[in-house]
Amino acid sequence: MAGKQVFVVDDDLQMRKAIGEALTRSGYAVTAFAGARAAMEALKSSPCSLVMTDVRMPAMTGLELLQEVKGVKPDLPVIVMTAYGTIQDAVDAMKLGALDYLLKPFSLEEMEETVNRVFQAGAAEEGDCEDQGCCSAPTETKVFVTSDPQMEKVLRFVQDIAPSRATVLIQGESGTGKELVARMIHEGSSVRSGSFVAVNCAAIPDGLLESELFGHEKGAFSGAHGRRIGKFERAHGGTLLLDEIGEMPLPLQVKLLRVLQEKEIDRVGGSGPVPVNVRIIATTNRDLRKEVEAGRFREDLYYRLHVVPVQIPSLNQRPLDVIPITHYYLKRCAAREGKSIAGLSKEAEAFIKGQRFPGNVRELKNLIERAVLLCQREFIELEDLMAPDSGVLTAQSGGGPTGSQGSVKTMEQELILETLKQVNGNRTRASHLLGISLRTLRNKLAGYKNDGIAVPVYQPQEKTGKKAPLRCTGQ
Repeated sequence: MAGKQVFVVDDDLQMRKAIGEALTRSGYAVTAFAGARAAMEALKSSPCSLVMTDVRMPAMTGLELLQEVKGVKPDLPVIVMTAYGTIQDAVDAMKLGALDYLLKPFSLEEMEETVNRVFQAGAAEEGDCEDQGCCSAPTETKVFVTSDPQMEKVLRFVQDIAPSRATVLIQGESGTGKELVARMIHEGSSVRSGSFVAVNCAAIPDGLLESELFGHEKGAFSGAHGRRIGKFERAHGGTLLLDEIGEMPLPLQVKLLRVLQEKEIDRVGGSGPVPVNVRIIATTNRDLRKEVEAGRFREDLYYRLHVVPVQIPSLNQRPLDVIPITHYYLKRCAAREGKSIAGLSKEAEAFIKGQRFPGNVRELKNLIERAVLLCQREFIELEDLMAPDSGVLTAQSGGGPTGSQGSVKTMEQELILETLKQVNGNRTRASHLLGISLRTLRNKLAGYKNDGIAVPVYQPQEKTGKKAPLRCTGQ
């Protein structure tokens, strides 16, 4: 993607700088604008491959800029950036033709993944990508590190069922590697030469998920300037991963059931059905049987998905994997950062062994990445693992809230609130550390508020003389 020109439009100077520096490091050429009118003028005479714009700006809003861009260059991709409190802006922007959106506060890693995905999708549509599955974000690795007999048994089962075309439902806690297992199934299947396309049902607002899955026709609604191919059609001849299927709203579950039964989809605004040949893999961190009993998930859809169930054990259920996974990510992260780190000190290894990881492998990986960045010696020491705001609890606490003797629900509540407090109310960071989806975190916090429990709100840290790590937090 080197050489791609990105226009960044935001009236916040710090946001422009943070985004510009991050994208420049990723190999993109960046031009930043404090206002939409200046960006629009430059667009008339300068080449541009992508526009990233804030929504709430004076003089000319991001939505107005989006409309003008689509009027001049309808095929130019646009990403909008907006705060969670104004999520309706993201919905409106997608209806006006935006290709993707970012909800503030977002991490630079999340932003880079979104930008890369936009360009990968464009390359796939133009036939410029050798890997026809490139329209979906690739995983970091295809290796499942395990020494645990229980997990090895699961992986052997996965290898046995992979060649079939049966629908698979992968269940397990967030951060256990469900998507990685899904990719292993695809690579061992008869459709491995086709695309592997993933869609996170928890990350897309309800009003946009139907168009994301099934696509829409030009003129289907205001701002639909062209046909948009949905995930089902992109996965035709391959595999479609419906990540966190338990988060899908009930009305859309009805339409998904019809697709699974009829093997055809209806684009929004389309005049007729479009046949699709797709292998379905679904993942969930919820107990779908209980969701059915609670009326939040359709029973007929549950049985359509529950053809071949795969249960991934949590990291706490396979303690033999903790140190091998630690060394695996330590080696990868050290190589990426250009550091020579031989391993862990005895104290650091004992500390990791004594931790509970509610965020599973994802949380362990984040811990090791932070430690590698902080480490200035040959071995990672205990102090490297105890960074401020790291979200790691002390070994004496057993990974749970200090002194808590209450119910599991109470312990979960205390852990979530304590983690949120440690990251100054930043929900994106908190969900990442906890290993749960942002939507799941929001739902839990809403429940706490309804019970009269105080929930930490986002508080940007005051500026100091030291240069803080770049993060796109916005306002």
